[in-house]
Amino acid sequence: MQKHVGTAVTVCAVVKADAYGHGAVECSRALETEGARCLGVTSLDEAIPLRDAGIRANILLMTGFWRGEETEIVRLRLTPTVWEPWQIDSLEKAAVDLGVTQHPVHLKVDSGMGRLGAAVEQLPVVLKSLSAAEHLQLEGLSTHLADSEVMDAPSVAEQERRFDLARKMVGEAGLQPSLVHMANTGAVISRRETWNTMVRPGVALYGYYLPFQRAGREVSGGTLRLPVKPILTWKTRILSLRSFGANQALGYGGTYVTKAPAHVAVLPVGYADGYNRQLSNQGRVIVRDHYAPIVGRISMDLTLVDVTGIPGVGVGDEVILLGSSDGLNVDALEHADLANSTPYEILCNISKRVPRRYPSVV
Repeated sequence: MQKHVGTAVTVCAVVKADAYGHGAVECSRALETEGARCLGVTSLDEAIPLRDAGIRANILLMTGFWRGEETEIVRLRLTPTVWEPWQIDSLEKAAVDLGVTQHPVHLKVDSGMGRLGAAVEQLPVVLKSLSAAEHLQLEGLSTHLADSEVMDAPSVAEQERRFDLARKMVGEAGLQPSLVHMANTGAVISRRETWNTMVRPGVALYGYYLPFQRAGREVSGGTLRLPVKPILTWKTRILSLRSFGANQALGYGGTYVTKAPAHVAVLPVGYADGYNRQLSNQGRVIVRDHYAPIVGRISMDLTLVDVTGIPGVGVGDEVILLGSSDGLNVDALEHADLANSTPYEILCNISKRVPRRYPSVV
């Protein structure tokens, strides 16, 4: 990612939502080892485990904070995002109480997405508070794009216009943030003009990005690609093997009926593990370098797959739910397509009862 944007642009590596289900502490260690100087999380409760684990990189709290958290934020050297005067006032008081000078903050502008941030019309009041806060430093200015993957979306140009206006207003107030950022993963790939001095890649760090569209159709290739690959493989093992004759209904509701004698493997994984129930009767796994279709409804703890015709299948055999083997591949994009979802949701929903293993983390 750093090679893609160049050394003049800071990469804020986003590790929110437990690093999109991959494990925030371990991924942050790996990212810090690779040179990441800034990590992005949602909130204080996501930042605390990183500091407890010895992560020293700057940590940006991207969705602000609750009243009462300001002292801990300053104490842990976290960088909060602000957009309301009370946030600035409470942080200033905490910095004074702790004897901290120039504690960094980032100002968020709502350029049109309608979630968080100060509207352009609200900026004068917020900038007045920032200018009066002697113990805070406006290190960053940010916004978020609503349609970074839609190449002909008119909203993007309008958001860029509003953000440029906000940036001018910040400068006229005598404030000079060094980190200006609006680009998420999609914009990092498709919209170079939005890079400014910092970018916030998220899901791309874990090997994915959403398809791009123009005129309602998917477009790809050329500059609209980034050579990333998934870092996660999700595996289980065959718990039991069952043999059935033709016309046997399987699973809850009998939604799948065998058409001929079948050999079926029972997998100890289900929607309680985050294995999406929408994959029922349409998803697939990899067993002994063969695809095996999911048959019947995925239940809370168990999934059935048809292994008929796959030679040598036995109890305890490894099964790949997400990953690759011998040219075969099942990834989060495939799951998302079948579940009418996004790879973000597929990855984030892998539950805590699924153990994570990190063979290459130092």
